[in-house]
Amino acid sequence: MKRRSNSLKFHHIWKRKLFAMLLCFSCFTIFLLVESHYSPIQMLTFVSPPTIAKPKIACLFIARNRIPLDMVWDAFFRVVWGEASMIQAERILLQNALMHPLNERFIFLSDSCIPLYNFSYVYDYIMSTNTSFVDSFADTKEGRYNPKMDPVIPVDNWRKGSQWVVLTRKHVETIVQDDSVFPMFQWHCKKRSLPEFWREIALPADASKEHNCIPDEHYVQTLLAQKGLEGEITRRSLTHSSWDLSSSKDPERRGWHPLTYKLADSSPMLIQSIKDIDNIYYETEYRREWCTSKGKPSKCFLFARKFTRPAALRLLNTSVLGISSEATSRA
Repeated sequence: MKRRSNSLKFHHIWKRKLFAMLLCFSCFTIFLLVESHYSPIQMLTFVSPPTIAKPKIACLFIARNRIPLDMVWDAFFRVVWGEASMIQAERILLQNALMHPLNERFIFLSDSCIPLYNFSYVYDYIMSTNTSFVDSFADTKEGRYNPKMDPVIPVDNWRKGSQWVVLTRKHVETIVQDDSVFPMFQWHCKKRSLPEFWREIALPADASKEHNCIPDEHYVQTLLAQKGLEGEITRRSLTHSSWDLSSSKDPERRGWHPLTYKLADSSPMLIQSIKDIDNIYYETEYRREWCTSKGKPSKCFLFARKFTRPAALRLLNTSVLGISSEATSRA
């Protein structure tokens, strides 16, 4: 009964959770999982983007909690990584989430994220401050800024950071209403073609037409800087990713993507090592961010990625995450 009463306590505050979205050339598919504490049934609804004139097809999946063949549908819809379609999808999700008047914080989580603490701790941590949590720093090394964005987006406002942000309602409204920065990403961020020897289509003669900005790592950060709102953000992410892969002997674990934790990696020691992190160093700004909550030193991360399903189930069974393991009986 106690567990149920705690669940009901927060029911009206975090009633809706956004989980997944699929986007394709002529088909927008958005999943809004409305999770009720009174019923295990979850509903999926479609939201049509108001700014797109071309007719769209709504693909509605009815599922209890996940889509087992998601890898097939992912290939079918082809959300393009490295182009503005990703941030367009994020904007549509945020627009839909704004419809519920009690939604005051908005969290982007991937399908491989896990919580490091129980719901009450996470809720209190996030709601104890009126700032957004946005990993944001000056991008001075990788040359992702396209000079053609100037003067709409001057290089001094170009920022980089993790897309796994926690946003206040004010900042979400800023993103949804943006009609100046987002078009710059649409026009000037194009995924750069790779020179594979089997390519059937020739590379463009003008390479400047392909500028790989990686919008999902820049858009929110740059927009908030552009709007003069950086003073209203805590400049760090609450989601941990392991990018230090230089010592890995597994070639699949080296590259541009963070480490994926598999079953063998999943242990209480791993989780504790992530929980123990209390500061983050930003090399490009020579800045060390000491993590705080309620004005006191605290741990930095509430979530972590990327975990496989077997790894997550193993952690759930050990109770190291501080949450119920009842879900394992339904897995």
